[in-house]
Parts: sequence; C-alpha cells; structure tokens
Amino acid sequence: MSVNAGARLDRLPMSGFHRRIMWLIGIGMFFDGFDIYVASTVLGATLKSGFSTLGENALFVSLTFLGMMIGSLATGFLGDRYGRRFTYQTNLVVFGLASLGAAVAPNMAVLIACRFVMGLGLGAENVVGYSTLTEFAPPASRGKLQGLMAVFVVSGLPVAGLIGLTLIPSFGWRAMFVLGGIGALGVWYARKSLPESPRWLESVGRHDEADAILRRIEQEVMASRPGKPLPPPSARPTVQRSRALGSLFAGAMLPRMIVGCVTLVVINTLLYGFVTWLPTFFVHQGFSIAKSFGYALVMSLGAPVGSAIGALTADRWGRKPTIVISSLIAIVFGAIYPFVSNPVLLPIVGLLLVIPIYVLVALLFAIYVPELFPTEVRLRASGICNTLGRGATIVTPFIVVALFGRYGIVGVLALMIGLLAIQIVVVAWLGVEPTGQGLEDIQPTGARALHEVGPDARVSPLK
Repeated sequence: MSVNAGARLDRLPMSGFHRRIMWLIGIGMFFDGFDIYVASTVLGATLKSGFSTLGENALFVSLTFLGMMIGSLATGFLGDRYGRRFTYQTNLVVFGLASLGAAVAPNMAVLIACRFVMGLGLGAENVVGYSTLTEFAPPASRGKLQGLMAVFVVSGLPVAGLIGLTLIPSFGWRAMFVLGGIGALGVWYARKSLPESPRWLESVGRHDEADAILRRIEQEVMASRPGKPLPPPSARPTVQRSRALGSLFAGAMLPRMIVGCVTLVVINTLLYGFVTWLPTFFVHQGFSIAKSFGYALVMSLGAPVGSAIGALTADRWGRKPTIVISSLIAIVFGAIYPFVSNPVLLPIVGLLLVIPIYVLVALLFAIYVPELFPTEVRLRASGICNTLGRGATIVTPFIVVALFGRYGIVGVLALMIGLLAIQIVVVAWLGVEPTGQGLEDIQPTGARALHEVGPDARVSPLK
C-alpha cells in the first residue's frame, strides 16, 4: 500500500500553504544568518571593552564553525531517524536558548561555550531548513522557493551590521544575543503549526499519518481556489532504497555524494577564503580602514543580488547550466580582479565577482544539494556534504594567509579559480539535472520496489 505522497504534493499548484511554509522556514533561516554574522559586530565591542582578547575572539570564531560542523552532521542522522519537524524545532530551541545564555555570560569563557552550543543549532538549521522546504515545494517553482531561502540567510549580514550599529552603542553587545534568542524562540513557537513531511512519513512506513496530513493540505489548497479541481496525481513506481549509511557511498549514490561534497567545499572556501577577507585584503593593499570597509560594503551588495538572481533563474535556466555559467563568470572576474588598480573600478569589478559567487550560494546550499538525494537519506547526505564544507572553513584561513603572504591577492584568487574549474568539471560530468522534475523522478532507479502505485494505493479521492 502506498500513499503516493510525492505525486500528491507535486500536483498541487502554488498556494497560501506553500507561501506559509516558505515564510516560517525562511524567517528561521534569517535568524540563522543573523546569528552567524553577529560575530563581526559583537567581537569588536567585546574587544574594545576589555571583555575579550584577540586570542579569545579567534577561539570564539573557531568554536562557532566547529559547532556548526557537528550540528550539520548530527541533524542529518536525527532528521532521517526522528523526522524533519523534530529537528527543525529542536535546533531553534538550541540556538535560541544558547543565544539568551550568551547575553548573560559573566566572562568570555562562558560566552565561547554558549557560542559553541549556538553553532550546533546554526549548523542544523542550515541543513534541515533547505531540505524540509524541498520536500513540500512544487517542482515547477521549487528552485525559486529554495533560492529565496538563501536570500533570507544572506540578508542577515547587512541586518546584523545595521542593528549592531544602532543597538550596541546604546545597549551594549549583549542586546544582539537577546534579539537573536528571542527571534529564534518566537519562530519556534510559530513553527509549531508546520506539519511533518509526508514524504518522510511515507518513507518510514507511517502511512496513516502521511495520508492524514496530505488530506489536510489538499483541503486547504482546494479551499483557496474554489471551483478548480486538483489534477489527479501521477502513478509513480514505489522505489525501495537502503537507509544504511554505507549506501551513500556505493552505486548511483556515490557520484551524487561527490558532487554534493565538492560543491559545498568549493562554495564555503569562496565565502570564507575570499569574501570575508575583503577588508583585510584592502588594508594590506594600502587602503585606509574607512576606505577598505567602504569597498567591502559595496562588494557585499552582491550577496542579496546574486542570491536573488539564483532564486529567480534556477527554474528557468536549469541547475547545471546556472552552476557552470556562474562558475565561469566568477573565474573571468577573478582573473581580472588582481590587476585592477583604479579606485573606482576596483569595487565595481569586485561586485561583479561577488554576484556570481552568491548565485552559487543560492544554487548549491539551497537548491541543488538537497535535490540530489532520496527522502530516506536526504538529511544524512546533505548533513555529510555540509559537514565537509564547514570543515573546509576551519583550514581555509591558514591557506589564505599563506598564499596572501607569499603571492598576494593573485595567489588567493588562483586557488579560487582552480576550485571553480574543478567544480565545473564535477557538476558537468557527474551532476544530474533536476529542474522541473519531482524529487522521486530524479532519484536513482536501480532498486525498484516490489509493486507500483496502482488502484489499491491510498490516493485522496479529492478532485
């Protein structure tokens, strides 16, 4: 007996239900981005007040990424074992309460410990948020909805900076953690109304629960468009796949794991090996602090612009072409950038380099990687890929410092260009094209189930 959850969800037109799911997940993702970027404003204030030292600040940043790496891995196993709803609610509680704990930390050691716990929740949210929305979104607009999640996340950067500029002088750095914690717990309360993923429920054999949720969703969508019957769901073969961890590294799943791991290592290295180092690069090139931050601010505008372009074009241009073309554009401007000395052209060329990088952020983090894997192992696979990507951020600063010290900005961008070239080859050779297809239609078909969806399947009679 099959609920046919994938086909029943995929036949639904865009509606208020999908927009509500997007906003509730998206706001949680925004606070994820806000809390990641809050370090740039908080650490300057703690250092200036004598609450922390440079060494303690470095440990704060390192343990944030370590926590995110562990959180990414752990949530993959928890999400596939206990469900999407359990994990996206748990991670909000974790980083919400830890953020409030950081706000009352009596010393830097406690603040660093709270930040590590926050990192666990932040890493988890990045994995489960994107994957959960993937399982609800209609195929024709899945790329757009997923890409908008990346816009939510990167918007946390300018918002954290602006709020920090306003709040910290009057209320101190602790107010930033209070705001982030209250926001996360508020989203946790609002998200209590979100349903569990019917796709996941069906994959673990909880057919009655999946069918009940699907009926409620179908009723809501029908009520929003009176007089327009829902199209019948397509009959899809039920595919029985292994839930074992080892299945991710064998057969048709291995190339997908390679694609997911390589692309997330590349994009994390681009972000934390180039974009976040821009002010430092400018200072070492002889620019004043004010001018360096001004140039970096202009270039940072490419973050929301690039993410929005990725969101709006992924369904139209296709995932693989967009990834390959954006990588090529980044290579071109990355090759030009080191040789630009004109103070007017420098931030413009930099902006044109940052935009395709953030198109890749939207495509890879939000859209492409969650689509690569079957429901049974989606969170585990995405979690492993994200863990390797986060792991790259731990070693990237040391590589960047060594390259910049010996070769200058040319050496750093040579590394970035080499990684982008590898990404192009891997995606073009091993990648699949999921644009416009149902999640079940793009998965490996080597292990068909014992039966196909037929007249006995529990498909809702609603029309």
